[in-house]
Amino acid sequence: MAAGSSKNNLVARRYASALLDMADEAKSVEKIEKDMLALEAMLEGSEDLQRLIENPLMSSGAQQNGILAIATKAKFQKLTQNFLGVLVQNRRLGALPQVINAMKAELRTRRGEVEAKVVSAYALTPAQTNALQKDLSKAMGTNVTLSVEVDKELLGGMTVTVGSQMIDDSVRSKLDRLKRAMSSGSNQNQVKLEEVG
Repeated sequence: MAAGSSKNNLVARRYASALLDMADEAKSVEKIEKDMLALEAMLEGSEDLQRLIENPLMSSGAQQNGILAIATKAKFQKLTQNFLGVLVQNRRLGALPQVINAMKAELRTRRGEVEAKVVSAYALTPAQTNALQKDLSKAMGTNVTLSVEVDKELLGGMTVTVGSQMIDDSVRSKLDRLKRAMSSGSNQNQVKLEEVG
């Protein structure tokens, strides 16, 4: 399964790279990025659209009509529409979410950006997000973009992951460390009492 996932990611990266190369030639990278991010938001908000792209039994003609109707209504660039048509023809429309993620990663690389994954106990305000982004960019010495999620199980604080580095400043983590420290301390105390007795 991991091999299949790795192959899918490779295919997604190839499609994303091809799309960005064509967009670069047409000097419309920002417009194509805007289209694909809008499409990502549509996918996240519509189960019908998810079924349209994921259903392997749906004919390519039906998929083509459906996805192009959406692209036309959203006033996507012609290049975006053509790209979606190629995905349908090659029976790769189901890989669209992976292609969008690969496109975002490729854009970050081309722009010299690094992504930081932030998981916070509560939603950050725009001011907090901007301040965190600036602080991380300064600390890393490069432009850092943020991917922010909310996980109430953290209780408070946040975790920040940049590449292989993780900063865990969550209340849950602090409580777990305290619990482990107390647990190991109580075992040591018990041993000392047994030695005395």
